[in-house]
Amino acid sequence: MLQSRALVIALILLLGTTLPEVQSKSIFEKDRRDLLAIPEVIASYFYEAVNKVSPKVGQFLLDTVQSPSVVAARNLFIKEATKVGIMFEQLIEKIKNLWYTRVLGY
Repeated sequence: MLQSRALVIALILLLGTTLPEVQSKSIFEKDRRDLLAIPEVIASYFYEAVNKVSPKVGQFLLDTVQSPSVVAARNLFIKEATKVGIMFEQLIEKIKNLWYTRVLGY
């Protein structure tokens, strides 16, 4: 029990030193369009897990995802999410501009 606690503490300290906050990304950075990749990654992990257990069900999932109706819905979602992302970027720029001009007086 004591060894597992020591191992967990060592792991936390190791991860804390290898992932400094300097390299972390803010949601206000321009690279936040990477958020659209998160559902793709989740679906990929889900497919891999199901495919390992039952290749037949994995093939069914693959066929379902590649059906025209799912592809059309996915493309619509990507298009609308991109529009929302652009509007969010514009809103952040306006807020920054307001902050600098009205509040800070630059």
